[in-house]
Amino acid sequence: MCSGRVDLSFVLRAFSNGMDGVFIGGCRLKECNYITHGNYHALNMVLLGKKILEHIGLNPERLRIEFMSGGEGILFADVINDFGRKVKELGPLGKSEGIDKNELKSKIQEVAKLTPYIKIVKREKLESRLENKAEYDGLFTREEVDRLFREVISYHIDPEKCQACMICLKKCPVEAIAGGKNRIHVIDQEKCIKCGTCFDACPPRFGAVKTISGEPVPPPLPEAERTIIRKSKEKGAS
Repeated sequence: MCSGRVDLSFVLRAFSNGMDGVFIGGCRLKECNYITHGNYHALNMVLLGKKILEHIGLNPERLRIEFMSGGEGILFADVINDFGRKVKELGPLGKSEGIDKNELKSKIQEVAKLTPYIKIVKREKLESRLENKAEYDGLFTREEVDRLFREVISYHIDPEKCQACMICLKKCPVEAIAGGKNRIHVIDQEKCIKCGTCFDACPPRFGAVKTISGEPVPPPLPEAERTIIRKSKEKGAS
């Protein structure tokens, strides 16, 4: 499997399941067997992942990536042994960092839920092709990642503009939108992964989906107030 297919969510899931370290091995840069050069993406993902680990409070050395060819068995063994020794020195996940096990799991799961959002926001950098290691440290900064999580964009459906067309509801990849025919739609903020699909899907003539950053999302409209009474029906009733 190409190392470019190793998603950030896979790494976070491993740590969430209690793995003390995650190692990713890929083909040498510029020696991709395909036209995708996915190993560059894997490298950028790991560089971002290390900063995310720091944000959570974990030692970034628990995540490592190395590039080598399939014929370099001795090098592979040396690298794996070295990484194993390092992880052993670091100790159990979270313990040496002084983070409670349940608190750590909660932090990792919160970040993992935002993976689609992170990949969208940092798409340009994740597509970079770094040519030398001197560039690695500067691709992502701790301050940048802290700000990323501090200024997470939330999506809210304006009840005054929603036409209950169900387009966003049907396209939401995690079924985080509640609604139906003639029912004003509401986004469940706990389920929402901040992917922006609803924002893109909402017809421009409605413009009902709004982005919110740096302030709380308005409370959802009460269930009893979500029914839309169409003007034609009002006339019929009279």
